[in-house]
Amino acid sequence: MKKNLFLAAIGILLFAWGCNNNCKCNCNCSGCECSKDTSAAAALDFEVVDKAQVDLKDFAVDKDGYITLFDGQTLKGWRGYGMDEPPTSWDVQDGAIHLKGSGTGEAQVEGGGDLIFAHQFKNFDFEFEYKISEGGNSGVFYLAQEVTSKGEYLPIWQSASEFQVLDNDGHEDAKLGVDGNRQAASLYDMIPAKPQNAKKAGEWNKGKITVFKGTVIHAQNGENVLEYHLWTPKWKEMLQNSKFNETGDFPIAYKLLLNMGGDKHEGYVGFQDHGDDVWYRNVRIKIRD
Repeated sequence: MKKNLFLAAIGILLFAWGCNNNCKCNCNCSGCECSKDTSAAAALDFEVVDKAQVDLKDFAVDKDGYITLFDGQTLKGWRGYGMDEPPTSWDVQDGAIHLKGSGTGEAQVEGGGDLIFAHQFKNFDFEFEYKISEGGNSGVFYLAQEVTSKGEYLPIWQSASEFQVLDNDGHEDAKLGVDGNRQAASLYDMIPAKPQNAKKAGEWNKGKITVFKGTVIHAQNGENVLEYHLWTPKWKEMLQNSKFNETGDFPIAYKLLLNMGGDKHEGYVGFQDHGDDVWYRNVRIKIRD
């Protein structure tokens, strides 16, 4: 009996010694460092918000099978990201959706915010025309989700790809990034639009975004300028090499973008409030099976 008690005592001492805070043995004991998940993903805390969507039957369909998302007169069907109504910074001007620029750059002022069409899409051709002000910056988002973390809405760009809208000649962002991947029609901070065929500030450009079973194509002024494929090892590599990488400043964005569109692979389309005047018109979408 004494021998057994002695051996048990030795075992307890060894276990306690193995479970100090420097433990690397994966023993799962209390305080053991190796039992803790120290990855950035373990600390992520977010929730996807599910809001009511508009009925597409209330919107006209043109002869090409495209649903008209903007009637040229009202913001019917549109609302602010994380809001129930359009932000007051957006209005309709001369038959175009218009952001009244605040001149504050990325800082959205009171009454500002990104504008989204209140219906989620999966496979589609999304067409629009845009005109950017001198020195202006904006963007078109797609497959976006509304996401909160710690009670606050995350910026829309943390869950969506962005078709960059930019005055290439007048905005500093055109010189940043890699190989022009922040210029007009680029997949922001990941793939440059080539050829770079954007028109000057104040002139209308045609944009088109195609999403079909993970294949994404950006077109500008009648030319396809880039292609990529979501939810693939290459997509993961692209994210890791961008500002959205897993160990960077936006770990939630990395997780959201890795599975962009969520489990249903669908989301909102929308326009960015970047503080600069921008106009969008002839906004329409064709749903693809």
